[in-house]
Amino acid sequence: MTMEKLWSFLQTQGMKLLWGILVLAVGLFAVHWIVKLINRTQKKWKLEPTVKGFMLNVLKWALYIVVILTTVNTLGVPMTAVITLAASAGAAISLAMQGALSNLVGGFTLLALRPIKVGEFVKIGDNEGTVQNIGAFYTDLCTPDNRHINLPNGNLTNTAIVNYTREGTRRLDVTFTVSYTSEIDKVYRTLEEMMRQNASLLPEPAPQVLLNEYGESGLKFVVRVWCKHTDYWPIYFDLMDRGKRALDQAGIAIPYPQMDVHIKNA
Repeated sequence: MTMEKLWSFLQTQGMKLLWGILVLAVGLFAVHWIVKLINRTQKKWKLEPTVKGFMLNVLKWALYIVVILTTVNTLGVPMTAVITLAASAGAAISLAMQGALSNLVGGFTLLALRPIKVGEFVKIGDNEGTVQNIGAFYTDLCTPDNRHINLPNGNLTNTAIVNYTREGTRRLDVTFTVSYTSEIDKVYRTLEEMMRQNASLLPEPAPQVLLNEYGESGLKFVVRVWCKHTDYWPIYFDLMDRGKRALDQAGIAIPYPQMDVHIKNA
């Protein structure tokens, strides 16, 4: 391109290009400012955190699309041409963005059915963690050891979800194995007294000690209690510790796998 043609192009189209760049820059800044403002004022909303995060994500992408269309219009490209081009490329775009569209539909499904909410502890496939955010395309989990996992929404709608906190309470089972020579009534009394020492257990349903199984090396008793979901792991570790101490103090043996070998002389 000669300098004359370049200068002629800048004289005729330069202002449109300049205005397009300006509109794009101002639009992107406005979107960033609007999203930041909404984040600051979201405490005043009367919406659940799950709905807030999803709607904010969708709003941000909608604003980006508006900015792009406005910029294209400022450059002088007819909107009819843009719509025609989008319609012609619709099939190719849908194939290329099949995963993204599946995740978007999955996000709306999660928002409508609400199998999970922000703040709940869930298990999805092999992943366990607290739901931090349900976005338009991905759901963010925070594991107990502070790892963040982003799961595609499309996969969540086709995967079994275990929700540990929805009901507010959980049943906790702890198994203790004792020797076959142990006095059963003494085992019951020892484990029942051990449970009464933990004040965090819920009185209803009542705690139970049950003979659960005749194992290969001993009798298996299960301590079955109910607790708040936030107390599950502290109570579990407390019962494991108290149970061993109580059985030792009562003189009740905890067996371990062993093998008797009998040698016969020919």
